[in-house]
Amino acid sequence: MSGNATYRYSDTAVLSVSVVDAPIVVTSAQIDEQLLEAYERVGLVPGMLEGLAGISERRWWPTDVSFADAASMAGAKALADAGVDPGVIGLLIDTSVCRDHLEPSAAVDVHQQLGLGTACLNFDLGNACLGFVNGMQLAATLIDAGQIEYALVVDGEGSRQPQESTIERLRQPDSTKTDFLASFATLTLGSGGAAMVLGRASKHPEGHRFIGGVARAATQHHRLCIGDLSSMTTDSRGLLDAGVELARDTWNAAQPFFDWSDLDAYVIHQVSKLHTAAIVEVMGIDMARVPVTFPTRGNIGPASVPFTLAHAAQDLVAGQRVACMGIGSGLNAAVIEIAW
Repeated sequence: MSGNATYRYSDTAVLSVSVVDAPIVVTSAQIDEQLLEAYERVGLVPGMLEGLAGISERRWWPTDVSFADAASMAGAKALADAGVDPGVIGLLIDTSVCRDHLEPSAAVDVHQQLGLGTACLNFDLGNACLGFVNGMQLAATLIDAGQIEYALVVDGEGSRQPQESTIERLRQPDSTKTDFLASFATLTLGSGGAAMVLGRASKHPEGHRFIGGVARAATQHHRLCIGDLSSMTTDSRGLLDAGVELARDTWNAAQPFFDWSDLDAYVIHQVSKLHTAAIVEVMGIDMARVPVTFPTRGNIGPASVPFTLAHAAQDLVAGQRVACMGIGSGLNAAVIEIAW
């Protein structure tokens, strides 16, 4: 089946992908130390965050930095890196999972902080960890349609609040082993900001062409991971199995339309070493071509794909081909190709 879930773009390029790091480093050893007594009480041992997930540390923002602040800092850096004036941006999409309130949108805060024009469309797009890739797809569609010249996609995530509340809850005398296992994924989250400027490829031959991609849904699994700013409850085994199955189906669906068997880099959503190994196996790709950021940044939600792409870009050269795969709770998945 192809339908509208398989698509190609003719005149869109990535002009910059930029990130900002949260400044406070929180190690898994520090989290384990806070939970030592609780581990002993419920029959668990420290070291699972690093041993099972492969995450040695993650970052936190200071308490006076909002999620929109993080997205705005990344957006400002992306505009500067692309050499694009804020006044010409025709579309701003904020894909952040984390938000301080239900309304107004986070995008209006970013729009104001960056000084974008009054004619710039701006709104939030939420689809769990897939949101940023979806934002890229929508931006490219509007650029190819001729409606806008430039788009800015931003994301700002912070794990401090859910991790502090989860640690406090797990330290309570009535917490159970089941509580720990259901909360494990919360402790793997990270913080950071990411942004991307997209524009017309015909006007920017130096840009990186957005070729196209494929998307698939498996929404029968929408109860496997449910979160808010205080906690995230996850069926880790079920989510891993269902996510890998969806990744396989999405990858296979692309084969009649795209030759992705021998690309130069495969940027996948950053969850853990177990998730990465399973995705690499099911896609049949070379682990040496899979850049990772989760060991020192954790899972930064929708920001993880652009964050990892930005780090991989330091080693990419013109003409190389890159696949980016996003997977979001729900479940939804998408793979896109960029010609560097």
